[in-house]
Amino acid sequence: MKVRKQNIFNTTRALILFVFALVVLFVNAVILCFIPRGKYSVKYMRFFMRQCNSIIGINFKVKGELSKKRPLLCVCNHISIFELSTFPVAFGGSFFGKKEIGEWPFVGWMAKKFGVVFVDRRPSHALEVLDLINQELSHVDYPLFIFPEGTSTNGAYVKQFKSSMFDVIQKTGIPVQPVVIHYRLKDGTKISDEDMANHFAYFDNKKMDVGPFCKTERSALMQVFHIMCLGGFLVEIDVLPVPDLSGMDRKQMAEHLHEIISKEYMKNK
Repeated sequence: MKVRKQNIFNTTRALILFVFALVVLFVNAVILCFIPRGKYSVKYMRFFMRQCNSIIGINFKVKGELSKKRPLLCVCNHISIFELSTFPVAFGGSFFGKKEIGEWPFVGWMAKKFGVVFVDRRPSHALEVLDLINQELSHVDYPLFIFPEGTSTNGAYVKQFKSSMFDVIQKTGIPVQPVVIHYRLKDGTKISDEDMANHFAYFDNKKMDVGPFCKTERSALMQVFHIMCLGGFLVEIDVLPVPDLSGMDRKQMAEHLHEIISKEYMKNK
């Protein structure tokens, strides 16, 4: 199976779906106004994201199971915006995100309602971030996902993990579970690095250490529309065993978890 070539029929169908998706987004935003931020709004995110995946054409399959321990921090590689729609449906839970996203009009508000915790990753705010994460982890009964690469990538590799986000693990000893994602065509066929960069991944060329690079950089909404034109794709999610991180400092944890996730990703890419 190859990447679907765009034509007038695909584009027209995608345009109809895109308009429908905007209507669904508006209706759910209105409903969300009446749901307080917390476990109920996080549960509602699962319902909302299931609708989004169905409209866009995103399917997923999961291998392995998350630990039953709570709190639980899940560490994952990051290819595009669609991790944000597949993880809540597959596992429930919410995310840690960059502070800048929380300041985006509408998107930031909706993400906060869905339980996303926005943190300032600048070193000067490390203590503030640690306190915030401790507060969140102390009362949630669902997993929280984090992307320690600090950005989405072209899918050709896994960027080195930023160690600043592992302070909380070092100080609290909470369990951490590695999760690895791969993007496939709808029939499970592997996607070439070039097709991944140009069609399925969502990233900033300037932030990539190695190519291939995207020929056309799109906004988040245009990326969603492009995937609709392509007919969607499949996300394979591998949940790996919880590693023993005892005795490691945050840098060693970052290196060890990166090695685990990168090795699994490259092996099956």
